[in-house]
Amino acid sequence: MNRLVPYLVLLVATLWIGASWMYPKTDAGEFDLTSFNRIPVLAGGRIKPMDSVARSSLLILRGKQTVRLPEGGKISASRWLADVLFNPEKADTYPVFAVANQEVLGMFGWPQADKKYCTYAELKPHIAKIDEEGKLAGEVEAAKRTPFQSAIFTLRNSIYLYQRLKSSIHDEGTVEFGKEIDAYAKAVAAGAAKLEDNSGPLDKERMALLRSAVSRYERQADFSYLLVVAPPVGGKPDDWLTTGAALMRVKSPQTIPVSVAALADMGDAFRANDPAAFSKVTLEYAGWLNIEHPEWAGRTSYELRFNQMEPFYHSMVLYVAAFLLACTSWLCCPRGLRKTAFLLLILAFAVHTFGMFSRMYLQGRPPVTNLYSSAIFVGWGAVLLGLVIERIYRDGIGAACAGMVGFISLIVAHHLGTSGDTLEMMQAVLDSNFWLATHVVVITAGYSAMFLAGFLGIAYVLLGLFTRLLTRETAKKLTGMVYGVICFATLFSFVGTVLGGIWADQSWGRFWGWDPKENGALLIVLWCALILHARWGGFIRQRGIMAMAIFGNA
Repeated sequence: MNRLVPYLVLLVATLWIGASWMYPKTDAGEFDLTSFNRIPVLAGGRIKPMDSVARSSLLILRGKQTVRLPEGGKISASRWLADVLFNPEKADTYPVFAVANQEVLGMFGWPQADKKYCTYAELKPHIAKIDEEGKLAGEVEAAKRTPFQSAIFTLRNSIYLYQRLKSSIHDEGTVEFGKEIDAYAKAVAAGAAKLEDNSGPLDKERMALLRSAVSRYERQADFSYLLVVAPPVGGKPDDWLTTGAALMRVKSPQTIPVSVAALADMGDAFRANDPAAFSKVTLEYAGWLNIEHPEWAGRTSYELRFNQMEPFYHSMVLYVAAFLLACTSWLCCPRGLRKTAFLLLILAFAVHTFGMFSRMYLQGRPPVTNLYSSAIFVGWGAVLLGLVIERIYRDGIGAACAGMVGFISLIVAHHLGTSGDTLEMMQAVLDSNFWLATHVVVITAGYSAMFLAGFLGIAYVLLGLFTRLLTRETAKKLTGMVYGVICFATLFSFVGTVLGGIWADQSWGRFWGWDPKENGALLIVLWCALILHARWGGFIRQRGIMAMAIFGNA
């Protein structure tokens, strides 16, 4: 194989990844949602861009980040969210509620076939029944719920989230929000003036307007999912407000918050189908945020780029390519294909690393904070060890195992991410960067090693069963790889478990024996120690250590 081919493949893969960093072009006459996507809001305890709200919310409702329309074609998560916020009547016609349970469909009297997604408009007549059945299901322990109870409980929560999203800017049915808040602010100012000069009560029309508006704003403040009103310069995340709460503090048209006025103008332009006016308002508001709150604006802009790039998706594709090339190298063109696989694996690992460190920057935390991030880190650590093994032995086995481990771990992370925001706030009991950076990282590194050892064991079995490639020399090398990786896993799992015990003792005076993850970590330590002692005592040899390494991942 030509010596330049591996580098040309690497160049093409790098350009493919680089293209994802660019914002997609908007067709003429279409809404450019780039500036809208980066608008910061407070949701789920953290400041995030509208784009992240759209993606995580749609994942919860539909399990995907796009909406396929009944008439054909599809729209992005951000376009869906814009419709939910500014044009809810249209959003109600999008099939975004995943309903696969036949009993639930039967409860609505619908044909129990070929209906996977429902619209809010279709569900609206049945909301009272869904709420009633969902409440009953919620009283049952999650592990004991029937499939129907789980499905109706999930559907009830999805509808509740959707309704709260629709109320995040204004009440449903509002047409010209800009004019409404201007009239409200003038009525408040007039009422204040009447009180100040003691010139009598307001006229009936303005009193009715104020009563109606205050009632709606109070309701909106309590029900809104998003806090969209940025605080004054120097404000903290706790100072963000809903539009309803902000409007109840207004004293005159001049005191209407910039965030409320901008969002009102955005909504009016969006409903009027005026992309030019919408872009103008969003750009002006984004510029104001850059001046008033540069840290939040910069962080949400970076998160938008991170979402756009989808580093873990690109890593998955490259890991599969590296795995296939490494396997093919055992059949033909060994040197060229192995080198190409190794270079692609390095690129995939670099993108994986970028994604992991981006999450650390956005969350302000060490790499492992929840199950999603643990899958990301376990895969990352296993790939790093696989790269080291491949660099030492140069036989394609390390590259193949690293590619497969990286792909599987990111697939697991992808499915864990469907529950919503993966950059969620930490639970109070775990809110310690020191212990997250020591105990959690160290013990997860041990998991990474055990994960890779299991795949090396599987490679040994598959090569022996289905090929003639498992020579004595190859078997000896594989055994050495697994032995070294298990030694690494033993050290890190043991140290991590001890650190966990110290953390627990400092937190509440005893080891957290109730936590299945900590008990699982202890089992890994014991199993690794058993493998090593069985090896040293001569109870197991090549096949035994491979079988025990595989079982350690069971």
